[in-house]
Amino acid sequence: MTTLGVHLGWARPDHAAVRAAQVRAQLGETWFSWLGGTVGEPFYYRIHSPVVLVELDQQPGVVLDIPEPSRHHIHTIIRTPNGGDYGADLLARHHARFSHSPPRAASDPV
Repeated sequence: MTTLGVHLGWARPDHAAVRAAQVRAQLGETWFSWLGGTVGEPFYYRIHSPVVLVELDQQPGVVLDIPEPSRHHIHTIIRTPNGGDYGADLLARHHARFSHSPPRAASDPV
């Protein structure tokens, strides 16, 4: 839970507590995978369960022109596998729910 807590800790405390409880309830179905080195070497890990997917990947640099994975270029992701966020158009959902049109002036034509 400690490694996962690093990722959950980016959320508001109340939201992180809910997610942590969901993860604890699924510990028997939670898997941890590791690829790469140990101390000082680049690595990749994945935590996957019915309620959370976390990946941390140390990649080759783009700006730093580093051809090999580096501890200086890290990508992370945290998703909810069964929460409906895979492939969902979250921006379209937001716009359907909330108006972003500027208010019309009374003099605007209808």
